[in-house]
Amino acid sequence: MNRKYLIGMGLMATVAVAATAWAATLLDVSYRPLAGKEPVKLNEKYGGEVLLIVNTASKCGFTPQYEGLEALQQKYAGQGFAVLGFPSNDFKGQEPGSEAQIQEFCTLTYGVKFPMFEKVHVIGPDATPLYRSLRASTGVEPGWNFHKYLIGRDGKVVANFPSKVTPQDPVLVAAIERELKAPRK
Repeated sequence: MNRKYLIGMGLMATVAVAATAWAATLLDVSYRPLAGKEPVKLNEKYGGEVLLIVNTASKCGFTPQYEGLEALQQKYAGQGFAVLGFPSNDFKGQEPGSEAQIQEFCTLTYGVKFPMFEKVHVIGPDATPLYRSLRASTGVEPGWNFHKYLIGRDGKVVANFPSKVTPQDPVLVAAIERELKAPRK
């Protein structure tokens, strides 16, 4: 075989391995369920699924999006989809409650059953590892509550949507449905 061909193939294999490693690191983190004790390893629990990762807040103008996020969860969960909520108080103190208070509010007010995790920081130097990875892979950190990152079955970010994009926005729904058609790994 041609030496240049072999070098090129080696370079392509290195790039493929690096891309796979990046995908693994995005979800290779653990977070406690909201008001829970035992951390969940996201890659073990949700690897191979299409995910919508959302930073949430209970006292925000976008808070009614909880209802739409739950509707997405109910509609697509059987196809390998999950909404993962991460409460954050990073924007004007709009999530001041304890984890138990947040859980009660989400459940009683909006009937939230999709997985909610511990209260985290999503912006700046105090951002959690997941949100640092999301920012690094997209160049975009949340500008406000209810920013949405869509993760494909391969563990890579395929799109992100600002707060104003509702869960039922046709562009977001089409992106979810497109990713659900991808083969499971």
